[in-house]
Amino acid sequence: MARLGGLARARHGRWLNAEVNIINLVDVVLVLLIIFMVTAPMMQGGIEVRLPKAASRPITATNAVTVTVDRAGRISLDEQQFSFEQFRIAFALLVNRKHPEVVYVRGDQAARYGEIARVLGVVNAAGIRSVGLVTEPAPAP
Repeated sequence: MARLGGLARARHGRWLNAEVNIINLVDVVLVLLIIFMVTAPMMQGGIEVRLPKAASRPITATNAVTVTVDRAGRISLDEQQFSFEQFRIAFALLVNRKHPEVVYVRGDQAARYGEIARVLGVVNAAGIRSVGLVTEPAPAP
């Protein structure tokens, strides 16, 4: 009854095709791939910060925490915004839970120096001794 190529004769004399048509499957997969490629950059959230330019090395620590201070002085920890008092409490809890090796501070170039200094004070009070200030690489001379 069965023939090569996946064709078989049905009860009423019609030929049945038992092969999977992968052309439609490939079309759907390619369309989904294009959709994900277009939307993936938009899904990357974060706090917009214009980092100052300076000579710097790439970040290498794996057990690190990043604190962001934007131009308005808002403090963010793990993409969540806090007031200064909330940040002090949340940072102490985070240090007790994660025990980070390094803390990276991303400060907007237009942020007030005093706001960044207060954040560094909280980091120092929590016992973190390795702090990095995140910058954009300076253009080559």
